[in-house]
Amino acid sequence: MSREMRRQLLDDMQALNEINHAEYGDPEIQTRIAQYEMAYKMQMSVPELTDFSDEPQHILDMYGPDVHRKGSFAYNCLMARRLAERDVRFIQCMHAGWDQHTNLNYQLITQCKDTDAPSAALIKDLKQRGMLEDTLVIWGGEFGRTPFLQGNIKDVRNWGRDHHPYVFTLWMAGAGVKPGFTYGASDEFGFNPIETPVHVHDFQATVMHLMGIDHEQFTFKHQGRRYRLTDVHGNVVKDVLS
Repeated sequence: MSREMRRQLLDDMQALNEINHAEYGDPEIQTRIAQYEMAYKMQMSVPELTDFSDEPQHILDMYGPDVHRKGSFAYNCLMARRLAERDVRFIQCMHAGWDQHTNLNYQLITQCKDTDAPSAALIKDLKQRGMLEDTLVIWGGEFGRTPFLQGNIKDVRNWGRDHHPYVFTLWMAGAGVKPGFTYGASDEFGFNPIETPVHVHDFQATVMHLMGIDHEQFTFKHQGRRYRLTDVHGNVVKDVLS
């Protein structure tokens, strides 16, 4: 659909919505009009946003050879920086396929190569532009993997690891996070935490703190009751704050 056709469609839709608003006075109609306009502005910004021709070669090289392949993790990391420059407040870069119940040896090597350099480049790029101090970067998944083998030990191609929610790691950078240190430790098998464990609720409380939100005061109403995002749990992990 062309830019002009989309604009005309929205103008006609807005005219009809304005008629409804004049008749019913429902503020949700104005909200819907504003949502359509916001979506249109986002759509119109895409061609300029995704045009990497203004990026210096040394920046492209820093993200790695995959940076020109749309949908690659390197491409998404550079897109994340460009989105952050344009005041997009929440950005997710996803690299799928870490659910390695089989073929772990090959997949893990490949995926680490996909993500290692671009992740480092994103941090370096944000820092050299003075953006890291107020941008929080979180790198992680929703659980860990078992420290023991899943699959037939005689068949290397089918080696894998199962889901493991009891201990796992992530890393954070920027926005008031203390740099260059490790917090907490697992047992020698990587099965349970044994030193300064951080519960998911603690992590959520800490992230909200870094965003300027008191997790004990910020609530939402659901079925007549006010809830916290951390429910009745969670403490800010102050040791990871700079």
